[in-house]
Amino acid sequence: MIPRVRFAPSPTGYLHVGGARTALFNWLFARRAGGVFVLRIEDTDAERSSEAMVEGILDGLRWLGLDWDEGPKIGGEHGPYFQSQRFDRHRASAARLVERGLAYYCYCSPEELAARRAAAEQTEGGWKYDRVCCRLSDGEIASRESSRMPRAIRFRVPDGATRFDDLVHGPIEFDHANIEDFVIVRSDGLPTYQLSVVCDDVDMKITHVVRGDDHISNTPKQILLYRAMDAALPQFAHVPLILGPDKKRLSKRHGATSVMEYARGGYLPEAMMNFLALLGWSPGGDREIFTRDELVAAFALDGISGGNAVFNPEKLDWFNQQHLMRLAPDELALRVKPSFEAAGLWRGEFLGDRRAWFFAVLELFRPRAKRLDDFAAQSRFFFVDAIDYDTAAVEKHLRGADMDEHLAAIDAALATLDSFDPVAIEAAVRSVAEARGVKAASLIHGVRVAVTGKTVSPGLFEVLSLLGRTRVHDRLVAARRVGAASAS
Repeated sequence: MIPRVRFAPSPTGYLHVGGARTALFNWLFARRAGGVFVLRIEDTDAERSSEAMVEGILDGLRWLGLDWDEGPKIGGEHGPYFQSQRFDRHRASAARLVERGLAYYCYCSPEELAARRAAAEQTEGGWKYDRVCCRLSDGEIASRESSRMPRAIRFRVPDGATRFDDLVHGPIEFDHANIEDFVIVRSDGLPTYQLSVVCDDVDMKITHVVRGDDHISNTPKQILLYRAMDAALPQFAHVPLILGPDKKRLSKRHGATSVMEYARGGYLPEAMMNFLALLGWSPGGDREIFTRDELVAAFALDGISGGNAVFNPEKLDWFNQQHLMRLAPDELALRVKPSFEAAGLWRGEFLGDRRAWFFAVLELFRPRAKRLDDFAAQSRFFFVDAIDYDTAAVEKHLRGADMDEHLAAIDAALATLDSFDPVAIEAAVRSVAEARGVKAASLIHGVRVAVTGKTVSPGLFEVLSLLGRTRVHDRLVAARRVGAASAS
């Protein structure tokens, strides 16, 4: 049997980290097994669902590289793939259950139910539906139907227990004594989640249901519905929840939770995929860095841990940095282009005549960058004529005694070099330091502030070489003026 799995988000928000991880596990399982990955939109909450949210979810999946085989935009033989377009099928299934005596009409109003619940909780400490409507005679039912009395449909929970073997947690059992006759169609005619999801999974021939631990309590009810419909049971795998660093369920208080916020924040989709895959799953061993294809080849449901996973933003930064280091130069240039454009620094020649120079600049910053945006932010001094000086850096490194003369001497020494390469530049700077009787480190700090405006940069001699003789001269002259102005 070819495995068929589904990811079924509700478009009441954008694709969040937990949903993305669930989608990823389903996608990896399908791709590894040569199966089918179905995307179904569970848009039953009409008030909170929107087309914008649907597009946001699709954008998040596309960014991660999670392509679907059936679903919105591409169709398939088991559509429609929006749950709101399948209500007639759900109601028809409920009607068949009523005809077979496996479900029944419930005419109790919300007010009546609330009153009975309150009374029971005062005397008995707990309450579940008391099956008042299950005991109605045929005549009483006919009378209520003829008067068009509002009614829901409840599933009749049989005696006994439901047991299933979860692919993550192992055997799980629920006593039916703790499950009330649950509503499958509301009094307004809308099918409930329990009925809709089972009907759709049956119609779409889903073989494996891989979802979050928070759905475990739904599983016995859904198994009862599968059996009542004489449908084959899928295999269930409930994956651990994602917690924040404080070990509480991940939420907005921990920072960004929308996948596209990370896309906009300079993260690589392959890094996010790698990071999410290892949140609650392990391929065994100590290896952490995987490409997309390597994750597919290694993934297996039995590698999913039963314990909750912790979302560590610093670990995500590390993954992003590792994947940045692995990008080919031309690919890195394309990835950083949007942030350079946003900063007003992009020039078409960076992928043309000045390609080699631009790639060399990126290589300088690759070990320091954690996100794509870091390249434009940290290398800005390469692309502007006038740099911004850090005030503290100027005070510390350009106001020092004789620094004006030191910079002038270095400027003169650099002007005589036959080759403006890092080795020759370093030799010239150290020769000036020795001749003037000062520590080379002092001059290096001063020159760094002079040409970058900051106290921190990649290797100074590589920076000077890539800036070029003319721009280095102009900045040394400008820095001497800045230092003099600061001293006065």
